Amino acid sequence: MEKIVAGLLVLVGIIHLLPVSGVLGAERLSALYGVALGDPNLAILMRHRAVLFGLLGLFMVYAAFKPSLQPLALLAGLLSVVSFMAIAWSVGGYNEAIRKVVIADVVAAIALCIAGVIYLVSRYQR
Repeated sequence: MEKIVAGLLVLVGIIHLLPVSGVLGAERLSALYGVALGDPNLAILMRHRAVLFGLLGLFMVYAAFKPSLQPLALLAGLLSVVSFMAIAWSVGGYNEAIRKVVIADVVAAIALCIAGVIYLVSRYQR
């Protein structure tokens, strides 16, 4: 059971690491999200977002191998994906690239919920 939780955390960590390439610049961010980043301020914010996703992704992968950190990683990951899905769905009208991000976050949310249940069940069985 612990290996399943670890594997799911690695999977979601990798999902969070995918946008890290956006830190390279506005062109890469445009390719990732299908949006024009003509405003330098928006490019700064989005590049910083890429860094934060990288940090969260690395933390989740690290926590996969440190059981004491797994509850925090599960919670942080779930808050990340659920908040993005909620914002996307409440705003609506997003493009195809953002739709792919929403789908990836749905997959991540399901994986995190499964991992969370397995984690809790395995802890209470001890």
